[in-house]
Amino acid sequence: MNRKLLLPLFFIVFVDLLGFSLILPLLPYYAESFGATPFIVGLLVASYAAAQLIGAPLLGRLSDRYGRRPILLLSVAGTFGGFLLLGFAQPVGEALARSLSPASANLFVVAVLFASRILDGLTGGNLSVAQAYIADVTDESSRAQGLGLIGAAFGLGFIIGPAAGGFLSTWGYSAPAFAAAALSFANLALIYVYLPESLSECRRAEIAALQAHRARTPLSLAALQKAITRPRVGPLLHIRVLFGLAFSIFQTVFALYAQYRLGFDARSTGYVLAYVGILAVFVQGFAIGRLAKHFSDKQLILGGLVIFTLSVSAWAFVPNLISLLIVMAPLAFAGGVLNVVLSSALSKSVYPEEIGGTLGLATSLESFTRILAPSLGGFLLQSLGTWAPGAFSGLLMLWVVWFAYRRLVLYPDPPLSPRPLVESA
Repeated sequence: MNRKLLLPLFFIVFVDLLGFSLILPLLPYYAESFGATPFIVGLLVASYAAAQLIGAPLLGRLSDRYGRRPILLLSVAGTFGGFLLLGFAQPVGEALARSLSPASANLFVVAVLFASRILDGLTGGNLSVAQAYIADVTDESSRAQGLGLIGAAFGLGFIIGPAAGGFLSTWGYSAPAFAAAALSFANLALIYVYLPESLSECRRAEIAALQAHRARTPLSLAALQKAITRPRVGPLLHIRVLFGLAFSIFQTVFALYAQYRLGFDARSTGYVLAYVGILAVFVQGFAIGRLAKHFSDKQLILGGLVIFTLSVSAWAFVPNLISLLIVMAPLAFAGGVLNVVLSSALSKSVYPEEIGGTLGLATSLESFTRILAPSLGGFLLQSLGTWAPGAFSGLLMLWVVWFAYRRLVLYPDPPLSPRPLVESA
């Protein structure tokens, strides 16, 4: 494993997630200050994931053909533009209103907020392309450890960002957006100066020749249908999307759960989530490399699913803070392991020229779960009680454990599907 290449990539992902998490907790307040209703705020939060659902697999496939470095530059440039537009949402929206409809200034500002998040989402394939880069520069024995470092950078950025965003918001809601834009610009410089291309020109020419021989399928739905029928890739994608849904429900309703069940305020909730983030960073940055040396991907996936199922089910019924902290430890451990090992297993289940597209497809499926989870989790909590999101996730994961055991453990690995490649756009 080439650590000289992993270090700049670690900082690229860290800075990218730091910028993202700077504005994420403040976005609802920013939108509400211009008259957005809770429903509109929900759509605004979901718009990023919806756009990423379209953009991530396309960027992943382009990185297979044209190289990781130029697509990372394109992706981060889009993120920079999105954050800059977010920071200037008020003056841009008001200028548009003066030209078109002076009485609707707030409406135009909110429209600019939507445009900024959609732009960031369409170009926000940074993580899947970074994961493909890791797959290029590692062998199968060290890939989980390399992906774990990227996961640790992800978690670390998510721990620091919300607190920094809250501090910067004392100068207005646009201040975190400008800080995030500055970080994205620094990220562009970091990639341009320090990150070499991981795919050689010869290798890119080979991939282009292979892709030229396949029938191009323009619809992502058709690409997904092809991917899930592949004997190696399909089961992993099923597990990825269902685990992603359960984990997204936990993430998106946790603040409401903590408020209604345990009486937490925003600060207490932030501390608990920071605790979960620290645990996840430890797992992905340090523990996963050691685990991967002693256990196969299949063993880690099945073990992680069992632990996550038990802990997310227990989360539904915790009576106090101490028991919550105890339950969060195995939940964070299992979540960290599964996020890394599922990506590692997917990268080993396709041809090298398919890695970027396949990981991009997995990212787009995760984006879909982040669209569905907030409304589903909120409905369960409101209709049935604070126990319902965890109980639903536990039942869902119980089925996933059975599915994983049946498809990954009982049957030997089938051979790789014959070319042509997975189409992922």
